[in-house]
Amino acid sequence: MSAGAQLTVTDMRRATRHPVDYPVIGEHRVHGDVHMHIVNVSAHGFMVEGELPISRGERVTIRLPHIGRIEAHMIWVTDARSGFQFERIIRLEDFMEMIAAVQPNARLRRAR
Repeated sequence: MSAGAQLTVTDMRRATRHPVDYPVIGEHRVHGDVHMHIVNVSAHGFMVEGELPISRGERVTIRLPHIGRIEAHMIWVTDARSGFQFERIIRLEDFMEMIAAVQPNARLRRAR
C-alpha cells in the first residue's frame, strides 16, 4: 500500500504562483525580525524581493492571514530575490482565503 503521492521538486515548482504585494516580518533565530516583501506565493512556498541577512537553508517563521504562523526555509537566492518552501502543507480552503486577503488586485484572483 502506498503512503501517498510524493511530489518531486519539479512538480512543486509547477504549483500555481499568485502575484502578491505583501510585506511581512520573518522571525529568524539569529537575526531576530527580518523584514521581507513577498511578491508571489504558491501552496508550497513564496518568493521575496530585497536583500536578506540570511542564507540558503536557513529558516524563518512568518505570519500569514488565515494561515497563522508558518515556518519556511530558503531554498534558493539570486541577486535580490529569494525562494522559500513552507515546512507544512496548507489546506486549500485556508490558502484561497489567504490569497484573497493578500493579493493586491482583484483581477488577479482566480474565480472560486
